[in-house]
This record gives sequence, structure tokens and C-alpha cells, in this order.
Amino acid sequence: MNQVKRLSLADQAADLLLARIKSGEWPVGTKLPGETTLAPQLGVGRSTVREATRQLAGRGILLARQGSGVFVNSVDEASAEWDLVLKRAHIKTVLEARLAVEGEAAELAAMRRTPADVEAIQIALRLRSERRFEVSELVDADIAFHRSIVAASHNEILLSLFDTMTPRLRSAMIEMLHMADEFGDDPDHQAHANVVEAICVRDAKRARSLTRAHLHDLSSTMGSTT
Repeated sequence: MNQVKRLSLADQAADLLLARIKSGEWPVGTKLPGETTLAPQLGVGRSTVREATRQLAGRGILLARQGSGVFVNSVDEASAEWDLVLKRAHIKTVLEARLAVEGEAAELAAMRRTPADVEAIQIALRLRSERRFEVSELVDADIAFHRSIVAASHNEILLSLFDTMTPRLRSAMIEMLHMADEFGDDPDHQAHANVVEAICVRDAKRARSLTRAHLHDLSSTMGSTT
């Protein structure tokens, strides 16, 4: 005879956190509030919140970064399984996928972008420029910049694909930049600014070609450091 299983407080807290993540309260890549904030919201103690986040991390939903906090890694466990594939993939394979996703997204963004999209992309570009002198800050700002362009494509599938690649891409980019002699130079910033300009003037073909050229260069650089 089947019996109703009583969920522990940690299980219940994990379910509540997952529901809030799926609702869009914390998109992929977002840092979760600290335990002292979440505990009273969930009506449990800090140790219960800690156990709940560990559960979700084990299922691939959350990702703990030492010294930084806990971040949303996926919105569902199916995506989390896909993340495992990406983690095992060679970074050049991920960059090839970026070529397909971001090249198409840049072209669509140039055709579909709204004034709000343009403002978001320009803000992301400015933040990327301001944070290009420290590796982890540059990588996070770079990913946010490219995501703003994919979001401006108004294609949910492309955005979802980009988000699933983000954790694998972030770790590889940080490794690569730590090995590089220099990073975040003016030509690199200008290459990104050129893509923004093409999107702003609705030059779809140029936005696509510039994005693909940048990612090809990145792939070549990655190949020389691995």
C-alpha cells in the first residue's frame, strides 16, 4: 500500500525556491539572496535554507561559487542534464555553438530591437568597458552584454540555448583569460561596440558577420591557449 511521504523542511524549502526560480523571479545567472534573507521569507532556519540550496545544487538547478555566493544555473532538471553535457564538452565545441546561436541572434536583434533593447545593450556595453580590467568581472560583464543582444532577438529558444551554455562558457573564459598575456584591450572593446552600432542602425547582415568574426577570433585564441 502506497503511503504519502512527509517532506522534510529542507525538501519543502527546496520546492519553494524552485517554484520561485521557475516563475522567473531569479533568471539563470542571477545570484540568490543570502541565507539571512531567504530564511525568514521561507519561514525556516538558515541551516534549512543551506540544505535546500545544496539539494538544488545537486540537481543542477543552483551553482555555488566559492566566495561569490549561490547562482541560478538552470530553470529545470532537464536543462540541468543538458548542462552536464556542456560541462563535458570541449570549449571549442561550445564556441561553435555560440557561433550558431549568437550570429543568428545578432541578425534578428538588428531587425527586431526595440528602444528599450537598445538602451539595455548600450548599458551592458558600457559596463563591460568599465569592468574589463579584472578577469571574473570582465567575463561576467561580457556574458551579460552578449545575453542582452540575444534577448533583443526576441527568440525564446535562442535565449534558452544561450543560458544553458553560460556556466560552461564562464568557467572556460576565466581559465583562458588567466592564461592570456593581456585582455580587455581597446580593439576588443571596439569589436563589441561595432556590433552594437550595427544593431542600432538595423544593419542585420553586418551585425551577424561582426559577431561571427569576433567569435571566430575567440575560438582561435582559445585554441592557442589549450
